[in-house]
Amino acid sequence: GKTITIWLWGNFSVSKATLMRFFSLHFILPFIMTMMIFIHIIFLHSKGSNNPLGSNSNMDKIPFHPYFTMKDLLGF
Repeated sequence: GKTITIWLWGNFSVSKATLMRFFSLHFILPFIMTMMIFIHIIFLHSKGSNNPLGSNSNMDKIPFHPYFTMKDLLGF
């Protein structure tokens, strides 16, 4: 209720502090998400997407680059 509203808004009503807080969040969030996606793809590249035991079998493997890199870039 009231406590969360005051904490988010920084006041009893929407003010300059509220707008600055949400603008900062909307500016920084895409960079954080891009960094997390990049780290996720690097881990997928190093470990593989379906290797829960960490085994080193090379049977039926497709190299990540260029096949999955292009798939990720095109979005499907």
